[in-house]
Order: sequence, then structure tokens, then C-alpha cells
Amino acid sequence: MKFDNVIAVRKNKKIYRDGDLCIKVFDEDYSKADVLNEALNQARIEETGLNIPKIREVMMIDGKWAIVLDYIEGKTLAQLMEENPDKKMEYLELLVDLQLEMHQKVCPMLNKLKDKMSRKIDQTTLDATTRYELHTRLNGMPKHTKVCHGDFNPSNVIITEEGKAYIIDWAHATQGNASADAARTYLLFSLSGDTDAAKKYLELFCKKSDTAAQYVQKWMPIVAASQSVKGNKEERDFLLSWVDVVDYE
Repeated sequence: MKFDNVIAVRKNKKIYRDGDLCIKVFDEDYSKADVLNEALNQARIEETGLNIPKIREVMMIDGKWAIVLDYIEGKTLAQLMEENPDKKMEYLELLVDLQLEMHQKVCPMLNKLKDKMSRKIDQTTLDATTRYELHTRLNGMPKHTKVCHGDFNPSNVIITEEGKAYIIDWAHATQGNASADAARTYLLFSLSGDTDAAKKYLELFCKKSDTAAQYVQKWMPIVAASQSVKGNKEERDFLLSWVDVVDYE
């Protein structure tokens, strides 16, 4: 394998292209369990029939774990939105349609979304009273088993020249409530500073899925709290502000 073509650099990992393969190489100190869990998620999602890059190999390269996948030639939806601002609504519609297609799938072996969020809430810097309120709200939410991406945003959708869409990066996949997944996407748009896209995305998701906006909003403090465990201080402060403004029932 060749490692002279770096196509992306992310926190804790570098991504290379070698012909029709994509090689994701993690830092030496990256959790082995997290690498293997990401590969397992990807393999399980393959079985649902969704359009995703297929796993080819999990290996060690110079003491670092790596996942080898199919390379998908194309542009991300984020790139297309930037290049064609006049088509932004069209791309947002496609994003929502892909997400709803994903939510139609079930994958019983995936980790449960509610379990993951419960663990994350315990890892936050929030005080015990707020954590209790968040756990109470989470426990009261309906239990679903839909495939949830956990990081669904325009940069994780690749469109080929033929117009075929592929969803990438399944590290955070779980089975659970689709509205929690939508709340995460809304917060990702907000985190990027694109509040207009966040608003339009939520309107489209609620309309196309026949979901009350209030129901998705009810998930937002839970999702924001669970996501605040990662990221830089600015992101944490932003996410925790979503927890602070909520009036608990």
C-alpha cells in the first residue's frame, strides 16, 4: 500500500488514497476498541443494504491501527453546497431523504443509542441535579430500534459523478430513536454557524417524517449534553448552553 496521497487529516487520524482504496490510519494512542468498534459498525451497516463504502481490511501499519475501505470518487454534499449555493435547498432535501432511508433500516447488533447517551451524560461536567434531569428525560423517551448515524451531516455524504449517494463514517452508529439522530444533525449545522441551514433542515425533516418539531427539540438537551464530552472548549460551551436553556418538566 502507498501512503503518499493524503486526502484528509482529522483529529487522531489521517486518511490516504491508494487507487480504489481508502486507508484510515489512526494515531498510535487511539483506542484499539474504538477502531474495532468502528470497523464492526461499518460491517454491520453493510448488511442493511445502504449505500456505503465496503470494509476491505483491518490491519496494523507501523504500530498504528488502520481500516481499509473502498474509495468513493465524488464530492461531499458540503462541497456541493459551497460550490452551488443556489441549490442548497435541493441538497438539504437530499440529505433528509438519505437520512429517512437510513432510519427505515434495522440492525439489531448495533449498540443502543439510549445506553450510549446515558454513559455520555455521566461523563459530562454537569452537576448532579442536571445529570439527573437529563437521565430522567432520556429514560422517558420512546425506545426505537432504527439505524442512527450519530454524525449525519453534509460532509459525510459523497455524491458520485453519476449522482449516486454514499454515506460514510459510521464510527458513531447506534440503533435508537430517529429524532435523536435528527437533533444531532441540527446541532451540527448550528455548531458550524449555519443557523439558517439548521432551521431549514429541521423543517424538512419534520415535514418529510411527519414528526413534531417539539419532539425533536425535546431530544436536543440530551444530545447536546452527550456530545459535549468530546470536542474543544468552544464546542463544549456551545453544546452545554443548549442544556442550560431547557425548562425541564
